[in-house]
Amino acid sequence: MSATLSTTALVLHTTPWAETSVIAKIFTRQMGVRSYIIKGVRTAAGRTKQNLLQPLSHLDLVVYDNPRTRLNYIKEMALHIEDLPQEAPDRSFRPVQDALKFFMTEVLHKTLREAEPMPALFDYVARCVCFLTPPTLLAHLPVTYLLTVSEFLGIEPLDNYSAREPLFSLTEGRFCSSGEQTLDGPASVLLHDYLLSLRSAQPCPAVPLAQRTELVNRLLDYYRIHLSDFRDFKSHEILHAVLE
Repeated sequence: MSATLSTTALVLHTTPWAETSVIAKIFTRQMGVRSYIIKGVRTAAGRTKQNLLQPLSHLDLVVYDNPRTRLNYIKEMALHIEDLPQEAPDRSFRPVQDALKFFMTEVLHKTLREAEPMPALFDYVARCVCFLTPPTLLAHLPVTYLLTVSEFLGIEPLDNYSAREPLFSLTEGRFCSSGEQTLDGPASVLLHDYLLSLRSAQPCPAVPLAQRTELVNRLLDYYRIHLSDFRDFKSHEILHAVLE
């Protein structure tokens, strides 16, 4: 029998269903990832609801939850009160915001499964969404996001960097003296610097975009090695193009 539950949530993905509805994959704070049928959103009358289903939209939901079925229904849906716009957004920065949201969403969509709640990860992502504004720290978000999410997934890199083990092994997830699938010296040092900054809450290293871009690409390789279902990742290509 279905129970009615209230939860905050982040939209991950939607798929058309029937003539006017969608199936939405949603990351809820209370229940983890869940899939819901949302009726009538692909009509003129339902346009407002469909606008709420953009990548990483932060919502307040009232949902029906029946443990016997994978697909449930949403009773009420509204933009989370803290995300209501307080001022007009900077239109010139909108492409960067959108590209970052697509990137962050695809990471979650391809790594999270319908399982136990992960409230700490939810809170981290929600905070990132709230601060998608022009400060310079956003230049580092693709790297720090991948590293932080890896901790929640249990595949975080071990920061054992030293003069004797200066190269990061993508397969072993740690620094070593040599190996076939390792980052080169400068990339390994950069990864160590990012891990150190996250651990100590110090400023991220100041490096050119090209080096950050290459590190993002290699971290995605790291995800592919350690997560068997992590395939066909695309949004980083758009993100790199927008940030150039």
